[in-house]
Amino acid sequence: MKQETLKIEGMSCHHCVMAVQKELSKLENVKVNDVRIGSADVEFDETKVNDKVLADAIEEAGYKVINN
Repeated sequence: MKQETLKIEGMSCHHCVMAVQKELSKLENVKVNDVRIGSADVEFDETKVNDKVLADAIEEAGYKVINN
């Protein structure tokens, strides 16, 4: 399992945190450790999930990953 902290642009409140948490939690082979305003700590099986999959989930919530 790979651990990564994703920096996220556009988050400003608890609703933002919950939206990102919800989208990341939908992904198989991904464990969401923590989501805060501006970042998310995740663990994932890098043989099944890549950074693009994570970024796409965050974009689905309406935000943008800024470190990929």
